[in-house]
Amino acid sequence: MDVLLYTIPYLAGAVVVGLLLHRAVFWGIRTLNSRLGGDNQLRENALNRSYRPLQLLIPLLVVRAVFPMFGPTLEPALQDGLHMTLHTLFVVGIAWLLIAAVHVTEDLIGHRFSVEQEDNLQARKIVTQARLLRRIAIVAISVVALGIILFESDTFRSLGTGLLASAGIVGIVVGFAAQRTIGTIVAGLQVAFTQPIRIDDVVIVEGDFGWVEEITLTYVVVRVWDQRRIVVPITQFIDQPFQNWTRETSELLGTVFLYVDHTVPFEEVRAALGEIIEASEYYDGRVWKLHVTNTTERTVELRALMSARSAPDLWELRCEVRERIVTHLQETHPEALPRVRAELHDAAGRSEREPTPQGMPDSSS
Repeated sequence: MDVLLYTIPYLAGAVVVGLLLHRAVFWGIRTLNSRLGGDNQLRENALNRSYRPLQLLIPLLVVRAVFPMFGPTLEPALQDGLHMTLHTLFVVGIAWLLIAAVHVTEDLIGHRFSVEQEDNLQARKIVTQARLLRRIAIVAISVVALGIILFESDTFRSLGTGLLASAGIVGIVVGFAAQRTIGTIVAGLQVAFTQPIRIDDVVIVEGDFGWVEEITLTYVVVRVWDQRRIVVPITQFIDQPFQNWTRETSELLGTVFLYVDHTVPFEEVRAALGEIIEASEYYDGRVWKLHVTNTTERTVELRALMSARSAPDLWELRCEVRERIVTHLQETHPEALPRVRAELHDAAGRSEREPTPQGMPDSSS
């Protein structure tokens, strides 16, 4: 008991010294960071992520440094227990710091390759891989840290040695039981490296139009235009066909269909369409066309083709063209809008369009 009372001040003093040292180091680094020029947001972010792990590690290092001063005076059981505790906390702190470093690396990549720019194909490739590799790295670090902690204990070490003899049988059983889960994870790795989809890709999933918001090893989150989120198993993007509108580039072509009367002046409508599209802020200047794609007994089908830089711009361009071309027809050629023609006959079977025989009264009089 006396030895324990003698040990507590050393431990408490070492922890206090470590916390003060941690505070002083970070105060100095933050002061230096604020005085440095350029963009210091990334440096500040790195400091914030490493603050807590180092708040654990620095006091532990001080305690381990002074441990030889009081460790030999402890009873063997107490000494082993304290050593195991310090070892566990140290491994946890190192793993925590490594995970923070992984997050900082991802932040650096995200800052260097922004997906907010218009031509963001290369950025989406790299950011997608970075996010998936970050998850893989965190899982690997956690598993390795847990293994180091467990195998430091004599009990778990002996248990692990016994399990090695039956590892083959256990592996077969686990493989059969978790083959679906393993297949899902393998699909996630396949998506990470082959990249049929990337972050911010425009896709059609389950009949809905949306953007890929998040990709994990097991599922994908798609943000739909009305702010709903669709959570899709990642295996669906490997096993089933889907539409990816931005696989190679964000540039797209879109169409607007018009149904007009047979009397419509095609060249005038084509000229008006060109003025409308070229005046739009959403048009990217690549291509526009007007084609007569079908005729029926009542209407003529016109297809207006146009290009835009991205899916949102294409949506706005199509809506704008649809509204303005209909308005143009209403103002300049209302007779060219769709109409239903009818021919009326009197009791004698004469059409109104037939001339009335001379000497007979007009049926409309």
